[in-house]
Amino acid sequence: MSNRSGRPHVAGLPHWERCAVMGVVNVTPDSFSDGGRWFDTTNAVKHGLDLVAQGADLVDVGGESTRPGATRVDEAEELKRVIPVVRGLASEGVTISVDTMRASVAEQALAAGAALVNDVSGGLADPAMIRVVADAGAPFVVMHWRGFLQGGNVQGIYEDVVGEVVDELHARVEAVLEGGIAQDRLIVDPGLGFSKDAEHDLALLARLDRLLTLGHPLLVAASRKRFLGRVLAGPDGAPPPARERDAATAAVSALAAQAGAWAVRVHEVRATADAVRVAHAVEEARTASPARPTPGAHGAEGAR
Repeated sequence: MSNRSGRPHVAGLPHWERCAVMGVVNVTPDSFSDGGRWFDTTNAVKHGLDLVAQGADLVDVGGESTRPGATRVDEAEELKRVIPVVRGLASEGVTISVDTMRASVAEQALAAGAALVNDVSGGLADPAMIRVVADAGAPFVVMHWRGFLQGGNVQGIYEDVVGEVVDELHARVEAVLEGGIAQDRLIVDPGLGFSKDAEHDLALLARLDRLLTLGHPLLVAASRKRFLGRVLAGPDGAPPPARERDAATAAVSALAAQAGAWAVRVHEVRATADAVRVAHAVEEARTASPARPTPGAHGAEGAR
């Protein structure tokens, strides 16, 4: 769905006239990029508020790492990590996304003030998830997912990664719609880094237009991921640490915004907030400026 400015819009969430910025708050000890930094409730809430101050439009709160090889936490521990942070940020008026694969966590987070459910499994990990989200009337992120990543990169084999991801997302979207979630509350995510190698992630970023043909707002979550480490690797082939990939993340954010993404999900907000605002300004300038003939178009020789 689009608002009057032509930008994608999700029912139940604020209208943003440019690509939105989703800041990440990992309430985990083992996230791949910032595990343990915001593990207690007070620090996590403060960090979420700092992200908003830096330009985040919404904040994604998660209590379970989805990095390759991560062991799942139990339900009670995930609830203990997530719900107080959601409640604390909601009390400050923050628009909150809850990053969870558990229906019980989604349900309690929505009751505590979350506005959006971001499930990396697209509802596949917990059969009750779709019903819970549909009953709440909440927006829902459907990510491309081929299974849990314990033990490494699961089923990361493709003949045509763009075509296969689009087809698999389409099938999952249809299932979610049949489960009762409204069409205007669905968001799709190509799942960069999930069962994908660097070349797959880059191919998907190069063809975001194909993902937009699904007809739903698009979330791009490239922040600090392995493929950026591969792109930035030094002469010895060693990738920089995750927290040294923020400039590259901002570059991807600008490209995604230019391509029509609804939102980008990032750990370091300020650079990406600037990047999407610049992309929006260029887009507005393009719309406002009529095309003019280039010098020499009518036979005159251009100066050198």
